[in-house]
Amino acid sequence: MESFRDFVRKMKEAGLAEVITRPVSADMEAAQLAAAADRMLIFEDLEGHTAVMNTVTSRKALSVALGYPEKTMIEQLSKCTFSGAVSDGGKLPFVPADLSKIPVLKHFPKDAGRYITSGIVFSAYGGVENASVHRMLVLDKNHLAARLVETRHTDVLYQRACAAGEKLPIAIVIGVNPVILFAACTRVPEGCEMKYAAEIAGETLPLYTCPNGVRVPDAEIVLYGWITPEKTAEGPFVDISGTYDSVRQQPVIELEGMTVKDDFIYHALLPSGAEHKMFMGAPYEPKIFAEVSRAADVSDVTLTRGGAGYFHAVIQIRKHGEDDGRRAIDAAFAAHKSLKHVVVVDTDIDIYDPSDVEYAIATRVRADRDVIVYTGVRGSTIDPCRIGDGLNVKAGVDATIPFGREAEFIRADWK
Repeated sequence: MESFRDFVRKMKEAGLAEVITRPVSADMEAAQLAAAADRMLIFEDLEGHTAVMNTVTSRKALSVALGYPEKTMIEQLSKCTFSGAVSDGGKLPFVPADLSKIPVLKHFPKDAGRYITSGIVFSAYGGVENASVHRMLVLDKNHLAARLVETRHTDVLYQRACAAGEKLPIAIVIGVNPVILFAACTRVPEGCEMKYAAEIAGETLPLYTCPNGVRVPDAEIVLYGWITPEKTAEGPFVDISGTYDSVRQQPVIELEGMTVKDDFIYHALLPSGAEHKMFMGAPYEPKIFAEVSRAADVSDVTLTRGGAGYFHAVIQIRKHGEDDGRRAIDAAFAAHKSLKHVVVVDTDIDIYDPSDVEYAIATRVRADRDVIVYTGVRGSTIDPCRIGDGLNVKAGVDATIPFGREAEFIRADWK
């Protein structure tokens, strides 16, 4: 599997990256440049270091990164079995951790401080391994505050360790092949993230062992330590909605060691930017496709840009019965608990064209029959409209043609 720097070099050689040679500050300047750009940015002097932002910002870029054809990517990913091969890569050398040596960004004015946003947290406890992405606030040179969403796999392992009076061993990697980041952003069976990455890549993935026993893939930067029982204030922080998330008491990470490549490349991910939406939302599309395929004849799925790449799904189905739309809606909400609104359309509607989707809603929906409201159900903790810290009200819209009345809805053309 190619390294992160190999991927960056490939994008640069293909003319898909812009190189910024002048000095750039990590205090909001880099974030503003990334927000205004439509391609990968390579900073040659981000406070004295090389850094990259906007690695994968579109569906086309994701298909290139994962090595799947864009048109069939979601369906192919939905058929993965999380059964790729990993191997022992040996041990890594470490020096004492010092976060001041890494150009961690502050992204927005009201952020609590500088945040690591592309770091994958690898954890291991009781024979179970996990990998997932968490935002991490820099507290000092060897301490971070991590947002752990309750009941997610990292939090489950953390709670087990705390219940036993222990700290959770972890390692944080920054700057990995996009396949690895995509896999770590996907809700897979416990402990299968790196097997999923290996399956997507079609090759064995070597994992290297840190001094605390946690295994990690090749990366530009590796930090290791423990998540402690200690809590501290974490936030505000701009999340995928583009609004500031709440301040919460969250666990403190104590770092012991770090290893970095010579002339390392720091990967910074802009909160609420296109890259954030791609890596946070797109991994759910295969899950939705797989779940809906068990309820209806699904042909495509997308999480819309207008829905922050996370909250809104449009699903295209081939309708074989009147209840297919409703079944597809229920299946989508089951696959992605943070979904807020789902629209189901026929195969003549382009799900990537918001105007075409709106046309389906305008001409094929009768609200008393085709809009389904779900109250008091689990939603996203980062939705500004949430009830408390997790419940919400959701809606599904069946914008398919009423079964048996297809002839009445044919759109005129000259074919």
